[in-house]
Amino acid sequence: QLQASGGGLLQSGGSLRLSCAASGVSFRDYAIGWFRQAPGKEREGVACISRGGGSVAHYADSVQGRFTISRDNAKKTAYLQMDRLKPEDTAVYYCAMDRTVFYHCSSERGSYEYWGQGTQVTVSS
Repeated sequence: QLQASGGGLLQSGGSLRLSCAASGVSFRDYAIGWFRQAPGKEREGVACISRGGGSVAHYADSVQGRFTISRDNAKKTAYLQMDRLKPEDTAVYYCAMDRTVFYHCSSERGSYEYWGQGTQVTVSS
């Protein structure tokens, strides 16, 4: 199971750190992805990190340089540090786990088999 947390309401330019806690799985064997879905829009990939030590990470162009994904395998938790937030970052954020890739991570929803319940992030202007 996955539990996402850390969302909230804040002003543009602020920061938040989302957490994604896993249980019941061998966490280090999974790549982790963060996705988001704004009202009326498709769910889109935000960032992902490879399995194991997380040596590979990818970011959507819209968040590159502002968001940082990381993982702590001992805590079975992944994080998404979000800085310089913008109103267009407003969405429900989901974390997901993918065991199908080995040396990279995927931005495709279909690659992920386990999903958390989502946490709301609202950025006001």
